[in-house]
This record gives sequence, C-alpha cells and structure tokens, in this order.
Amino acid sequence: MLNLSPTDLMVMLIYFFFTVSVGVGLKAFVPTGEQFLLAGRRLPGWLTGLAMAGASLGAVEVLVMGAAGARWGMASAGFFGVGTVLPLLLVAVYLVPAYSASGARSLPEFLGLRFDAKTRLLGAVASLSGSLLMASLALYAMARVAASLRLIDVMFRYPNIRMEWQLLLSVVVPAAFALMVVVLGGLSATLYGQVMQFFVLVAGFLPMVLLGLKQIGGWSAMHVAFQKAIAGSEPVPAGLGALATAALLGVLLTAGTAATDMTLMQAALAAESPRMARRSGLIAAAARAILPLLLVVSGVLAISMPAPHTAITIRTDQDGAIVHEVEVVPQAQDQGLGLVPAQTDRVPDPMSGKLLLDSNGVPRHDYAMATPFLLPHNLPSGLLGLGLAGLLACLVSSLMGRFSAINTVFALDIYQARLRKNVSEKSLVAVARWTALAAAILASALAWGGLQFKDMPGLLDLLAVVLAVFFAPLAATFALGALYRRATATGAFLGLVAGFAAALLHWGLTVPSGYFPGLAGGWIAVLHHPQSMLSQCAGTALCAMLANALIAVLVSLRSPATAESHSTAIATAAKSPRALAWWRRPIGVAALILAIAIAVSLLFA
Repeated sequence: MLNLSPTDLMVMLIYFFFTVSVGVGLKAFVPTGEQFLLAGRRLPGWLTGLAMAGASLGAVEVLVMGAAGARWGMASAGFFGVGTVLPLLLVAVYLVPAYSASGARSLPEFLGLRFDAKTRLLGAVASLSGSLLMASLALYAMARVAASLRLIDVMFRYPNIRMEWQLLLSVVVPAAFALMVVVLGGLSATLYGQVMQFFVLVAGFLPMVLLGLKQIGGWSAMHVAFQKAIAGSEPVPAGLGALATAALLGVLLTAGTAATDMTLMQAALAAESPRMARRSGLIAAAARAILPLLLVVSGVLAISMPAPHTAITIRTDQDGAIVHEVEVVPQAQDQGLGLVPAQTDRVPDPMSGKLLLDSNGVPRHDYAMATPFLLPHNLPSGLLGLGLAGLLACLVSSLMGRFSAINTVFALDIYQARLRKNVSEKSLVAVARWTALAAAILASALAWGGLQFKDMPGLLDLLAVVLAVFFAPLAATFALGALYRRATATGAFLGLVAGFAAALLHWGLTVPSGYFPGLAGGWIAVLHHPQSMLSQCAGTALCAMLANALIAVLVSLRSPATAESHSTAIATAAKSPRALAWWRRPIGVAALILAIAIAVSLLFA
C-alpha cells in the first residue's frame, strides 16, 4: 500500500490545479466551432509536436511499455523503438502534410474530400468506435492500478470506503475531470494539457529509472538480474533477431494508429500550415525514439528487483527469550515475479483474491502493474508524488485526447455532414460538448463492464486487438488517398469494407495458444493457433491492410478516374522540398531520427 506524504499529495494537487486552470482560462477563447474543435488552426509546430508526443503516451501506452519490458525484457525495445517510430516518421513526412493541405478539419473529412460521403461516414464510424474503446481501455487499466495500489483510500485518507466503491470512483473521477477540461477549453485545452503531461511524465519517471539503476548496480547488472529473475519461467527471446522481430510486429500493429488515429492527428491538424504539421509529426517521432529508455527499462527493473516474500525471523532478545517475527505480504506479491504481482480473480482488491493459474498450474503475472509498483519502491517522499502525477497525467491527458477526438468527429462528420448541414456555430459547439459527455459515460460504462470479468487478457493483448481490428484497416485507405492519384471513391470504399471484413475474419478464425474463444478471437471457428496474441493481432492487421489495398487498387483501375485537381494538390503536398540541404529536408530529419531509434534499440540487445 502507498505511503503518501503531504508533500506528495501537494505535488499531485498542483498538477490537477494547473490542468483545470488551462481549461477555465481558455473557455472565453473558444466561442466558435473552429476555435473549440480545431484550436483556430494557428498553433506553432513545436507546441503541436509536443502535444502529439503526449497524445502517443497515454495511460495504456505507458503501462503497456512497462508490461512489455517486464514480460519480454530488452527485446520489447524494438517494438516501441523502431517499431512505432518508423510508421510515425512515414506518416509525418508523407501523410500529415497531405491531411493539412486538403483543408480537412478531421481525418474522416479528408476521406470525404478525397473520395466521397460514404467513405467518410464509414471512416467516421470506425474512428469513433476505436477512440471510444481506447478511452474505456485507459479507464479500465488505471482502475486496476488504483485498486492494486489502494490509491483512492490513500489519497482521500478514508480507509473505510468499500473496495467496490473505490473501483467505481477510480473510473468516474478521472473521466469527469477530463470531461470538464474538454468541455471548458476544447481542443486548445487538450493540447496544452498534453504538453504539460509530457513534461510531468519525464520529470516523474526519470528519477525512478535512475534510482533503480543505481540500486541494482547499473545497466549491465540489470541485464544479469533480469536473467536470474526469469530463470525458472518461460524463456524470453533476446539478441538482434528478437529485436528485429519485435520491430516488425510494432510496424504492423502501429501503422494503422499512426496514420488514422484522430487523437494523434488532431494536434497536427491544429498547426498553422502543412509545414508545421509535418514538423509536429517529426517532433513526436523524436520523442518516441528515446522514450523506451524510460518506459521499457522501468518494466525490466521491476522484474529485476528483489521480490517481497512472507518471512519468519527468529531472534533472541536481551532477556534470552526467543522471539518470532513474522512479516506477511499479500499472496499476490509473495507469488509474484520481482515487484510484479501475481494476477488474482478479485478485481476490486487484487492483492487479496485467489491466484489465477495458467494451463500448467503456474501463477499468471500481472505485468501491467510493473511500472506502478516500481514507483513507490524507488521514489522517496516528494518524488513519489511527482511520479504518480506523471502516471495520472497520462490517464487524464489520454482521456482528454479521446473525448476531444470523438466530439470533433461526431460534430463534423456525422451531425453537420449527415444530419444538419446548416447548423450554427453555437449549436455545433453545444453538440460537441454533449458528445464529449456521452463519450465519457459510454467509456466509463465499458470500463466498468470490463472490470467485472475475472479472466481478461493482458493489457498489451487488449491494445493489440483494438489496433488491429479498428485502426489497421483504415491505414491503406488513407495512404492511397494521399499518395495514389488513381485511387477512386468506389475503390476506396470497397477496399475499406474488405479491410474490415478481412480483419474480423482473421480474428474470428484464430485463437492464440492457451486462450479460449472470445475476446482472444475464435468466435467464428478455430482454424489456427498463433503462438501468441501479439502474433495473432499482427496477422490480423496485415490481412486487413493487404485486403484493403488490393481491392482498392483493382477496383480503382476498373473505375472511372476521379477529378484530378484535389488529388493532385494532396499528392504534391506530401512531397518533400528539394531546395534545402539533405539534412534540413524532412526526409533527412526523419532518417536521423530513425538512426537514433535504431541506436537506442541496439542498447537493449
């Protein structure tokens, strides 16, 4: 259980105070739809770039990086280093300027401008579904963190709150807080909140990692300690081959979200020009290139630390009496791996439930708790509050980004485009605010429903399913729209339908080894057992993108060409300028960032 000092609580309250202040302060500057939904489209590239970096580091992403480090060790740096940076660089150089130059206010509207209304509508429905699931996944993950650390009763200093009520509060309070900021300040408040989150995250997690490395004896000692800690468990892949495989999985699973996630792209669309939009993506990619040093290492450290166990100490006091001192830790920690606890069947109080066992009778480990449990272990008073503020900032900021993306897409691409074309600016803002409220309620309900299941897949697996099924099919459509002038509206729509059908078909016909049909797939029939859920989702994403691209190209070649004016302007915007020296061109900067990502990943080999 956490031991928060008044200083820790004060640091956390300061973060929340400044976040609310941003929303309240910007309320008077967002009277119109463009200002509320698009931040006026006049923001500088450095601000939108840092906001984009913060948007890519939500609660789920931060916990998943630590979980991957704890589960697969150093090889996971290839996934979150090169595997996520390469798609983001390609999107920044080629797609982001096309989105901005098209004049689209949202990514589905880009599909409408480039193709037609039905493609725009299908893209909007997919975007809304994916963003809503990601918001609910963030609430689900952080509710489990709060329950494991007993965060609610520690913060409110009232230990008699029932655990079920604590779990409900850990879902409702962050959702309400993020909703308040979005409703008051719109996209501007969201972007400033994401910039703040980025700095709070680095400031809170950097001391945790540095103190952990000092405690364990340095980088090499961490490698040795990790190998000893996992000696009796399932083998962990290592070496250059494992890094390359992880990087390939990362590219397949994150290409869709890098190109089509409105939560990321709304920062770029708020930039003042296509050049600034491209710079936003490059800044975000540069931040992602070095962050595995913080977030993946935290998971490796959590496994490498000495595990707490129940112990009996026998000593003789001054009178010669033999004294037995018993130090009892919860069974979930006693059977854990390093600081990572074992998984139990009691979600409201994970430390006191019955252990969940795998098919071999071995306790399953809750790897998503690696980073949260490392925070109180490594950070002293004061710094602990800063670390927890960074973790909570990721949750609140990711929710703000999701709610803002949802209200923008619904207001512009469904309400204004399909229901009421001549809506006034005041009514459009009102619809956006009501949409954010509905999104908060639905995300909270989905998260609460997920918390009722005792045998949910791991957080990384759940994230991979959402990326593969909802975002990967869209990637080919956006890429063809920006880079392939011959792509037609009919080809784009049928390709998008084929992509979603292929994703659902592959997911419904496969179940990873050791899983039962359900959320892990196999709800149609079981024709194949992939080695892991990650490899299953990578196959799902690949099938979706290939089916989309193949059908779209074949149909486009047999369909009348669309008007060339708009597609030519978009394709021209995606080209890199050649008047500058190579190292000042976007492609040169992207190559340098990729080299840094590769170098950082090789440090983990």
